[in-house]
Amino acid sequence: MQHYCNSLTNYKRYKTIEVNIGDIPLGGNNPIRIQSMTTTNTMDTIATVEQTIRMVNAGCEYVRITAPSIKEANNLAEIKKELIKRGYKVPLIADIHYTPNAAEAAARIVEKVRVNPGNYIDKKKFLQLEYTDLEYAEEIERIRTRFTPLVKICKEYGTAMRIGTNHGSLSDRIMSRYGDTPFGMVESALEFVRICRDENFHNIVLSMKSSNPQVMVQAYRLLISKMEEEGMRYPLHLGVTEAGDGEDGRIKSALGIGSLLEDGIGDTIRVSLTEPPENESPVAINIANRYKGREFHAPIPEIKTYFINPFEYKKQETFDILSLGAGNVPKVVADFSKFNSIEITDLVKIGYAYEPNTDKWNIADQAADLIYLGDLEVNFDLPNTLKPIYNHAKWLRSSNRADCFPFFNYKEYAETEKKSFVANFVELEINNLSLINKTILDDTVIIVLTTENINGLAENRYCLNYLIENGIKNPVIIKRGYKNLPKEQLMLYSSTDLGGLLIDGLSDGIWIDTFGEHDAQFVNRIQFGILQAARARISKTEYIACPSCGRTLFDLVEVTNKIRERTGHLKGVKIAVMGCIVNGPGEMADADYGYVGSGVGKITLYKGKEVVRKSIDSEFAVEALIDIIKEDNLWIEKK
Repeated sequence: MQHYCNSLTNYKRYKTIEVNIGDIPLGGNNPIRIQSMTTTNTMDTIATVEQTIRMVNAGCEYVRITAPSIKEANNLAEIKKELIKRGYKVPLIADIHYTPNAAEAAARIVEKVRVNPGNYIDKKKFLQLEYTDLEYAEEIERIRTRFTPLVKICKEYGTAMRIGTNHGSLSDRIMSRYGDTPFGMVESALEFVRICRDENFHNIVLSMKSSNPQVMVQAYRLLISKMEEEGMRYPLHLGVTEAGDGEDGRIKSALGIGSLLEDGIGDTIRVSLTEPPENESPVAINIANRYKGREFHAPIPEIKTYFINPFEYKKQETFDILSLGAGNVPKVVADFSKFNSIEITDLVKIGYAYEPNTDKWNIADQAADLIYLGDLEVNFDLPNTLKPIYNHAKWLRSSNRADCFPFFNYKEYAETEKKSFVANFVELEINNLSLINKTILDDTVIIVLTTENINGLAENRYCLNYLIENGIKNPVIIKRGYKNLPKEQLMLYSSTDLGGLLIDGLSDGIWIDTFGEHDAQFVNRIQFGILQAARARISKTEYIACPSCGRTLFDLVEVTNKIRERTGHLKGVKIAVMGCIVNGPGEMADADYGYVGSGVGKITLYKGKEVVRKSIDSEFAVEALIDIIKEDNLWIEKK
């Protein structure tokens, strides 16, 4: 197994070198730092300063500001001067994409410069090119010549540098040799890092961002593995780019960022939301604070042989029971067991609406697959597609056991003879594992894996690896219980705990138990959101929306909401909403359609990475996007 963290079961921060960024050092023994990015026009000094202050007051420790040209880069000096005048010494980061001269100017002013190796010097014209080894080496030398001046300026001025790879903006050269892969992302960054090392410059931070959390997590793991091979330990900036807004943006961010923090990976984080930037830091703080004191978790045995490839997705091999396992999408359990009663109208909350006039059920795309009722009485017929689960004693009293299924703790299951001939839900946790070989798990058992360890993802990982090692292929549902958590923390924590396993192909179902503290509709929506973010089960339209910055050419929040209103019923369609050409065809790597600002009041529309309509007036652009979707026969009318 290639190394990518200190331990798969024992939490400990992965220690990187310390990098100085103004008065707030990063990496080493320092806490996880919080950062965000302004959305104002960089030439509007006062607006940028005032937004920066709001961000700092919300908990932001580093503030990134776009510098698309040398005039914006030079104006960073005025912004910094005004901030100091108002009593704020927050380190500033210049965000650079295509303009080396802007980077070189900014590096003399601010505390850190971010460059994207995919478009800083390299070419990005979506061309398929073939390079001989000699031609490839010549390209690296061309990059060295153009990039080295910036390195020397950073070294002279004590300026830090983030080399930030984005999945969607890999250069044609990298794409031609390595493809659109996590390995290509890593190599894109390391080519620039090696130039820095040749100049004895080590004030470097690295990032591997993607709008797909699975790709993002694999890329960071691979980056650490490659750095270890080459004797590097640079700090890591974590983020899921273009995560979107609202619940979706928070779920996707927590899934990607949290999955890495669980393994002690990450020195600074940025949550990218299509919302005002001062909304980002509180979410990031909520995610980061969870790992304070994590090292004191209950002990978990070390994994000696890891049967899961952390760098490539592969679904855990299980067999089919009740359409759980095998090649089926992961299932969702709705938990009603802590409620006092259940009425037919309550099922609307989990995707089932009964029509008394026709005596039929309308089933939503986000309809739960199983419902745990515990000891509740149900005085109406459930829809056929919703499988009821009862506590074993209650199931024994049922008049029709064939239409429902029992839930056991491990001891009950081992001792009872009265079981279902079809499916038995058996709760297991780490202390039961050693007993599994002594008791036959027959082909009716669906394992419900639970944990109370604060390092629960790692404990679940150990248990799942144990099942694989011992050839146990029964389907597995991951059940997590959460008490006394506000809505946002519930959303963030469960996204990490469940999504962090799903992106590695582990588990056949998910079950969030809030002990009746949260509305069933909210919990059901979160569970489907986690499956969507993990790309494990698609149940709605997906939006890849950039968080806005000073380059943005329209109101991203307003336009994203307008597009969502018109297209939110198109299950499985991925639509990217990008504020400018920098975050255009490259960053929306996974999208089916793209809506990209190309000028003031002008929009360019993409199908995949191909332009299909140029410079449309913004007032007509949403309708034009819908027309393109209709031309592809993917449009359906909203009910």
